[in-house]
Amino acid sequence: MRFVVCFGVLLGIVAHDARAVPVWGARESLSVDTAPAALKPGQWVWGGDRKTMGPMAVIVSLTEQRAYAYRNGILIGFTTISSGKPGHETPTGVFTILQKDKNHHSDKYNDAPMPYQERLTWDGVALHAGGLPGYPESHGCVHLPTEFARLLFDATNMGMTVVVADEKSAPVSVAHPKALLPIDPATGAANNLPPLDAGEDFRWDPANSPDGPVSMVLSRSDQRLVVYRNGREIGRARIAFHAPATNAGTRAYIVSDGFMPGTRMPNWIAIGVPGHGDDAGKPLAASAIDNVTIPPQFVADVLPLLTPGVVLVATDEAIREGETENRREVLDSDPPEKVAER
Repeated sequence: MRFVVCFGVLLGIVAHDARAVPVWGARESLSVDTAPAALKPGQWVWGGDRKTMGPMAVIVSLTEQRAYAYRNGILIGFTTISSGKPGHETPTGVFTILQKDKNHHSDKYNDAPMPYQERLTWDGVALHAGGLPGYPESHGCVHLPTEFARLLFDATNMGMTVVVADEKSAPVSVAHPKALLPIDPATGAANNLPPLDAGEDFRWDPANSPDGPVSMVLSRSDQRLVVYRNGREIGRARIAFHAPATNAGTRAYIVSDGFMPGTRMPNWIAIGVPGHGDDAGKPLAASAIDNVTIPPQFVADVLPLLTPGVVLVATDEAIREGETENRREVLDSDPPEKVAER
């Protein structure tokens, strides 16, 4: 995945507990077809979210000055950030959300507002809305656009994994995330599943995650279909298109009740996402499915899992990392008596 907007450090002022609270960053999402590298300071993308879709995890790339939010293995949003400036660097590592405070103000920095705070350490590192000048300028926290911080705050649960990484501390796939979750959402460890070998049509390993909600990603450029269950990959397959794929860009579909006439394939309904809002509620044409060739055994393995609520994201973006082609630290969650914020 990949929202029009003014951007910069400050967009306005809103009332909060009788104290003025700045609003930072863009007020609306850019199109889901926006590339992360195209975001300007304060801009962001949010494709939509439901907690019933599965576990969530966030990766903060200090190298890119961007953050990526995943639900059940699929990228659902990303944003520009501002991390700690020299002398106050944001620590790298694997963290969990220890505390959430929608209307937080700093005890340390003159009652400074820190809306939608999600604490990562008890000595003051957190995700929260804050200034976004386009470079690291915080005292150690990760600053987010206000509206993105609100959406993220509503989506996350206590104990959720947040990985803060840079090129020195993490594999390339984690420092520069893609459309598929490059970590185990439970541990934050790099997800090192082997790629498909040359001549290998598919891999199916349901024991990797025996139960939980299912989601899928189809990459038109890579010609791959990947299945996630409860945040972990359980299968991937090579696919091919008989004719050029329709509905280019990033599109999302959800399984609804019933089946396509004369088939065992369930009905798919489009989800309205930023940039493609007019798609909402439209059925996916049978011709679009017939246009894709998938290994028959892989189809037989996946079909029983396609119950109402399963989500498929189709994208033009690459999702593979190094496939052969023929052509942490989790910090203590016991709070101290006094906490300082950054």
